[in-house]
Amino acid sequence: MGVLTMRTGVIIAAGGRGERLGAGVPKQLLTIGGRPILQRSLELFANHPRVDRIVVVLPPDLAANPPAYLRALARPVTVVVGGARRQDSVANGFAVIRDDVDLVVVHDAARPFASAELVDRIIDAAWDAGAALAALPASDTVKLVPEGARGGVVLVERTVPRERVFLAQTPQAFRTEVLAAAIAAGQGLAAATDEAALAEAAGFPVRIVTGETTNLKITTMTDLTVAQALSGRPQPASAVRVGTGYDLHRLAEGRPLILGGVTIPWETGLVGHSDADVLSHAITDAILGAIAQGDIGRHFPDTDPRWRGASSLAMLAHAVRLAAAQGFRVSNVDAVVVAERPTLLPHLDAIRASLSSVLGVSLDRVSVKGKTNEGVDAIGRGEAMAVHAVAVLVAP
Repeated sequence: MGVLTMRTGVIIAAGGRGERLGAGVPKQLLTIGGRPILQRSLELFANHPRVDRIVVVLPPDLAANPPAYLRALARPVTVVVGGARRQDSVANGFAVIRDDVDLVVVHDAARPFASAELVDRIIDAAWDAGAALAALPASDTVKLVPEGARGGVVLVERTVPRERVFLAQTPQAFRTEVLAAAIAAGQGLAAATDEAALAEAAGFPVRIVTGETTNLKITTMTDLTVAQALSGRPQPASAVRVGTGYDLHRLAEGRPLILGGVTIPWETGLVGHSDADVLSHAITDAILGAIAQGDIGRHFPDTDPRWRGASSLAMLAHAVRLAAAQGFRVSNVDAVVVAERPTLLPHLDAIRASLSSVLGVSLDRVSVKGKTNEGVDAIGRGEAMAVHAVAVLVAP
């Protein structure tokens, strides 16, 4: 069978959630230059003339309700549910197409800038050698440290000649029988970071094809910023967003009084579905407002039993991650707690420190003030507590 008559299938690995990015949503759904990361990666193969089948592996909830743009691509896409490990997810995708194709390309959805020319070179190399991957030669000096070394004082074991070191990328491609054997070998191994490693473990030679420096994998917020620049539509350095938040909760006996994550000794506490931290709620709403993401009730409805008694600091952290996913970080917040009692002055430093940790800003960027309502209405009678908050976000 010649190269021109072979059938090529593609597996897009998008079964993870990108927790290292800390965006609060699966990173493959984040938008770069007006298009989601996953859509960019899919379009590369949907528009490629040498691709016959495409399978995308998604987390269970996304697979049950996949993005609408999957139905608008130039070539049909089959959606399958991912597994516990990467090799399990790829195995799930492979099971769908293995009988229909002669060669399989595996690509990370988190690499949205691979070129069609790179795909061509990978396909040709894999058909010739059985397995191939894109990789770049290391440009920095490489130091080897003892196995398991993490943090603290780490000593260099030896220096590795950098001309022997290549940094693996995707796409990676395999003849169908090679990938079948690699997946079988991977069932009994610990989590593998790519399919080429499984092919190596199964005893197959793997050819290196020179990769592309722009074919970066989006793993951290820095990667996301670089990707925005590569897309030609980076966030402007001077972009500023401002949001306001307001919340009010009743006070009742038998409830803890929690403000900014700090429990304050008092005879009554705030009533709510979560821990009713009215200060954290107002700041959360201010951040959500700045990025036009609704309010806290939209993200953490009081009808959902999962949030009963939940820490409001976790909700605040979620808002911070959503802002980061849009390219913004918190610059500063200012909040006014309106309550007749208790006096908050002795607790303000602890409250500000707690909030600054979650917001990711220094203490001098968190302002919390206490005011009374001069005996007016339910707040003045000590029956309720309210907070007004303002959050300023900037695009770094």
